[in-house]
Amino acid sequence: MPGCLLQTPLGPLLAREEEGLLCGLAFAQPGDTAIPSEDTPLLREARRQLAAYFEGRLRVFDLPLRLEGTAFQRAVWARLTAIPYGQLSTYGRIAREIGRPGAARAVGRAIHLNPVTIVVPCHRVVGARGRLTGYAGGLARKQALLRLEQTP
Repeated sequence: MPGCLLQTPLGPLLAREEEGLLCGLAFAQPGDTAIPSEDTPLLREARRQLAAYFEGRLRVFDLPLRLEGTAFQRAVWARLTAIPYGQLSTYGRIAREIGRPGAARAVGRAIHLNPVTIVVPCHRVVGARGRLTGYAGGLARKQALLRLEQTP
């Protein structure tokens, strides 16, 4: 599976592709080993789009994705991609929007398993009272992403 590290202002992202589809994008963790270093046209485009996003020039990603998970997880991830740049949603609101009003915690678990961070914008989801809650990349990164999207 081709992959590479993409450098960002918030730290390196490990990007992976399968059959021409972006299937993984996660912040690299200390001690990560065996990081692939194959650069493909899709990974170069992901690098370009992420750079534009961090420079405030890109609000909507246009990358082909492979998001493998349960039907519920895929419904949650699809809903995440519909949250506009600079806007927030909540776990409960997403649960209601996908027709599972009592499933806010399950939505949270699905969001935690989001395979393509930033592109599938799980950072735009907050707790019921607007409280910042978990983010696989860490709350400091979540805050930084939200600040970036609030910059005019």
